[in-house]
Amino acid sequence: MISASEALARLREGNQRFVAGTSSREPLLSHARRAELALGQAPCAIVLGCSDSRVPAEFVFDQGFGDLFVIRVAGNIVAPSQVGSVEFAAERYGTRLVVVLGHSQCGAVLATLEELQRPTASQSRNLRSIVDRIRPSVEGLLRTELRHDMETLVRHAVRANVGVSVSHLRHGSEVLEQLIEHEGLVVVGAEYSLATGVVEFFDGIEGG
Repeated sequence: MISASEALARLREGNQRFVAGTSSREPLLSHARRAELALGQAPCAIVLGCSDSRVPAEFVFDQGFGDLFVIRVAGNIVAPSQVGSVEFAAERYGTRLVVVLGHSQCGAVLATLEELQRPTASQSRNLRSIVDRIRPSVEGLLRTELRHDMETLVRHAVRANVGVSVSHLRHGSEVLEQLIEHEGLVVVGAEYSLATGVVEFFDGIEGG
């Protein structure tokens, strides 16, 4: 089993390779590796990321088959199915690092801010369920001076939304709380820059 600190170091190094254009992914996609994984898996990290097509976690962290257990949903929100997926991987595969990966210029966060400022009656119930998940993390920002600068507002909102998702995973699941307290599970937040390709982790190893 790989510890959370080892897994985090692996992701940092992989992102550095990705940014530098020195990817090592080809050997990780070999037929032999695929055959090996047919017998089982032991992902080094769980990544809860956004569905945005520009942020594929395996590429961003320069990882291959079997390395990451990836959960993608618009706005990297935490709903019961996402919590259950994290619980499943952490318990079943012994994965000890969870990364909530937001990204710059997140469309779901921007849509939420726009909805809070100019509500639309035609929004579908399904889309509203995503907006409603993001709303609590960003609506307070609209009561600050940030509301006058949309670019800065979105940047702060993306981070606030990641922070809420991290907190939800750390404190909103009895299973995960027990794994954090007793088994070395760690949940951290991060943001991917669409412009630079760099992933910035918000906090260090905590909770185990």
